[in-house]
Amino acid sequence: MASYQRLLRLAITSFTIFFCLLSLSSSQKVTLSLYYEALCPYCAEFIVNHLPKIFETGLISSIDLQLVPWGNAVIRPDGTILCQHGEAECALNAIHACAINAYPDVMKHFGYIYCTERLVLENKLEKWADCLEMVGLSRAAVDCYINGYGNQLEQRYAEETSELYPAHRFVPWVVVNNQPLQENYQNFVMYICNAYGSNQVPEGCRILNSSVETLSRFDSSVEKLSNSHQVCYSNH
Repeated sequence: MASYQRLLRLAITSFTIFFCLLSLSSSQKVTLSLYYEALCPYCAEFIVNHLPKIFETGLISSIDLQLVPWGNAVIRPDGTILCQHGEAECALNAIHACAINAYPDVMKHFGYIYCTERLVLENKLEKWADCLEMVGLSRAAVDCYINGYGNQLEQRYAEETSELYPAHRFVPWVVVNNQPLQENYQNFVMYICNAYGSNQVPEGCRILNSSVETLSRFDSSVEKLSNSHQVCYSNH
């Protein structure tokens, strides 16, 4: 257990180190929005295995990252919430909402969300409470959930998700500067980097693009993911 916690803490800490090594970009940030649900395995896989690259390269300094933990949930006529993967998902969605609210610094709330989603992939969700200690955060998110404020935050995320155009068809649903990437969501870095003019490319893009000569060549080298890519489809 101690060894596992050390490894997980090391992985989370690495994001902070990379982030601190690079200064904030003076150019306008690109908005990256992730609409997800906590127990969708493909959302967890994206959060754990793909999103970290923007922290590892310092690209996060050029991005306004918005995490929206609602996904395919629905509000019943009586006002209660029905989640695609059951009550446990509703609870974790609300806890994530509380974390985003309680720890506005993206490094802090992403670190916590990353930790819990890694536990989802490892089938160790019962250890979710340990993530607060691992990332060095207070109990504010847990207190927020216990007092019911998390459900109020979830209502806001439900409204935000319902206003997507076009409407989301599945999660993870990734949007870059209001452009939904749909099945091509794993290529989100390409869209982020191409949102900048050729004279304003962030250093993080240059790092990720070091194996090719130009961003345009990078663009043409990426194959679009097929429609059969694994996602959690909306039932409504």
